[in-house]
Amino acid sequence: MTTRLRGAARPAGTGPAAVIAGIGTAFPGLLDQQNLWDEYFDRRCGGDRVARRIFLGCGVRTRHAVVDPRDEDVSGWSTGARMRRYVRDAQPLGLRAATAALADAGLSAADVGLFVVVSCTGYSTPGLDIQLARELGMSERARRLVIGHMGCYAAIPGMGTAADFVRARGLPALVLCVELTSLHVQPVPEGGGRDLEQVVAHALFGDAAAAIVLMPDAAGLEVLDTTAATAPASEDLMTWEVTDHGFRMGLSSKVPDVLASHVEAATTALLDPFALGLADVQGWAVHPGGPRIVDVVEERLGLDRARTDPSRQILDTRGNCSSATVLLVLERLRGTLDVGAPAVGMAFGPGLTLCLALLRRR
Repeated sequence: MTTRLRGAARPAGTGPAAVIAGIGTAFPGLLDQQNLWDEYFDRRCGGDRVARRIFLGCGVRTRHAVVDPRDEDVSGWSTGARMRRYVRDAQPLGLRAATAALADAGLSAADVGLFVVVSCTGYSTPGLDIQLARELGMSERARRLVIGHMGCYAAIPGMGTAADFVRARGLPALVLCVELTSLHVQPVPEGGGRDLEQVVAHALFGDAAAAIVLMPDAAGLEVLDTTAATAPASEDLMTWEVTDHGFRMGLSSKVPDVLASHVEAATTALLDPFALGLADVQGWAVHPGGPRIVDVVEERLGLDRARTDPSRQILDTRGNCSSATVLLVLERLRGTLDVGAPAVGMAFGPGLTLCLALLRRR
């Protein structure tokens, strides 16, 4: 059934509609979760049964990585060495995703007015924005913006900024997320022993690039609004710390409970200005930070399992690809929406922050 927006004002402003008209993705080599445990992480974790249960029970069956730890153990690498590897591998992966998104939208790179690059897994200057703008053939007048170190939710602020640009300028925008989490396998703890926080991080994350093209008044998914909510006194629950040996994930077991306390209010705040309720939303692109995260959203918003299947499928086959993940879910979801139907994208990350986007199929 098609649900149409009921004459509400557009909080995001006036101007042409900002529409996701193209989506493109790219992945490095495929890894099997069971084989990764058997051939690398089992030995690294000393055969620990709890670690094994976590690693093989995290909802990931396959994922992608630029570094296969069975062939190349980067856990002892310096941060500088990891950043050099990021520069080498992120550029071709991002180029593939951006090229695919432009082709999907039927747009020439020369017509892009704003290029947004999102990544929290590597940095260089000149960065991917400059390198890829040149390789793609963008105009020298194209604006560029880099969003770094926001984490898993960063695609939505990128999307919102690009949508504002499209509405204000009437020009297309390209948003690219590139994440190479496999570069940040951490050293074994001093003195041995298990670090279950790192077991979770090493079990969940995969590498990917995902891009969206936003165009004025096109067919596709209109970005009606984006919003964010940050839970108070939650800064230490999820962290992404720059260390001498890459970036280290801090992940508290309290994250699902804190998310459970805020997701309904945050979603309602997104929908209310459009006179929409939860039951009016046809599609849900939920960032699958882990199986429990998806469970919590499902429970608190009263969604049936079919509504979160696209998120669980991405977790199963791709893992958690940080900022790129919600766009991967959106790509899977978009063909299932009726014209005029609303959809919600949501992602979660450090802060503890929830970012949401309200979309409508045109």
